[in-house]
Amino acid sequence: MKDLVPGAPAVVRNEHAEVKSLFQQHVVPSYGRFDLTLSHGAGSVVWDVTGSRYIDLGSGIAVCALGHANPEITEALVEQSRRLVHVSNLYYQAPQAHLARTIVRHLAPGRVFFCNSGAEANEGLYKLARRFGHEEGRFEILTATHSFHGRTLGGIAATGQDKVKQGFGPMTPGFRHVPFNDLQAVEESLSPATVAVLVEGIQGEGGITPASVEYLLGLRRLCDERRLLLLMDAVQCGHFRSGRYQSFQRILEGVPGAEAFAPDGLSMAKSMGGGFPIGAFWVRENVHGVELGSILGPGSHGTTYGGTPLGCAVASRIFHVIERDGLEARVRQQGDWMKNVLSRWVEQFPGIVRSARGIGFMQGIELQPKEAIPGLASVDRPASLQVVHRLHEAGVLAIPSGAQVVRFLPALNIGPSELQEGLGTVEQVLRELDGTLLPGRK
Repeated sequence: MKDLVPGAPAVVRNEHAEVKSLFQQHVVPSYGRFDLTLSHGAGSVVWDVTGSRYIDLGSGIAVCALGHANPEITEALVEQSRRLVHVSNLYYQAPQAHLARTIVRHLAPGRVFFCNSGAEANEGLYKLARRFGHEEGRFEILTATHSFHGRTLGGIAATGQDKVKQGFGPMTPGFRHVPFNDLQAVEESLSPATVAVLVEGIQGEGGITPASVEYLLGLRRLCDERRLLLLMDAVQCGHFRSGRYQSFQRILEGVPGAEAFAPDGLSMAKSMGGGFPIGAFWVRENVHGVELGSILGPGSHGTTYGGTPLGCAVASRIFHVIERDGLEARVRQQGDWMKNVLSRWVEQFPGIVRSARGIGFMQGIELQPKEAIPGLASVDRPASLQVVHRLHEAGVLAIPSGAQVVRFLPALNIGPSELQEGLGTVEQVLRELDGTLLPGRK
């Protein structure tokens, strides 16, 4: 259970109510917030204003790649802020050039555009696709059901979930959704207007569902045959979270004939900045005889804050730490151990956990229907939210994904003891739920 610092003064004990009241008065209520006011963190541990301690297995929804209050990120921020914080993209500057070179080296020859978020990165891909198909009158992008591509008007049109679209119609035209991991559905849905297919390597908001080997290779073949762009949203599943730089690299690892696989464009953000807002999209050098990286010429796309010296310095330092400390290998090793633990829960708590899935440090458990779990059935909230709330009470932060899935997205550098402690606490919560379902079992 949560550790409490002894004797918290009254002013501290009241801080949660004060902050919550300020939010209710002055902040747009566009988020369903949990009843916690976080104060500070160190690594993969955070504390709230009452002194309660939590193991963070959500890392800001896959953002805090090096945990909280990482001293090397602080050092990069301080060092760069003494030189240049911001200059317009009307000028050259070294941090952006070096970061672009690093990204290209981890993918394939191409070019990078820098922005501030995953939604912005995806908007860039939509514009890229439309510019690519403009002369032929092609503009339509096929995306997957249960996908998530951001909350801009373009992003919600691209997202294959009705709940994010409600109240914002009419939708931006040019997007249609087909079942994920279904190559035949993609092929049958092509029209003369189709210019691109956009998929996630691992669906995050859609329930931690990885793309299959056959699906990725089939999409690449289909796009090559039909002169389509294959685009990938790697905002959540990218930046070493799978145990490779990008999830498609991990999924296709060791697959004969997949060595040269690459999408034509890829969006990124989240872990890239470790908490500092930065996003980007990469485009392949030559696609269907077109220099794809050059079709967005001067005046066709831009951003005020994209690729600032400060943001690029932080992102480059994160690359350095990941490579220096071997975090890619650590994610693979600990991710495999984590997968075994989650898979064991399916056998151990069949009345609670329906399935476990994911790769590396992007994993989740699918819960049984709420009505089948007496400890959850009587409360009018999705099962995932109820379980996450119970985890908070026990001292763990995790992320709901839809109504049935609980996500675990730890920092890439989480220590083995913290990961074991966090998953051990999750298991105890499952035991308590299982005890409600089957009296006597603890």
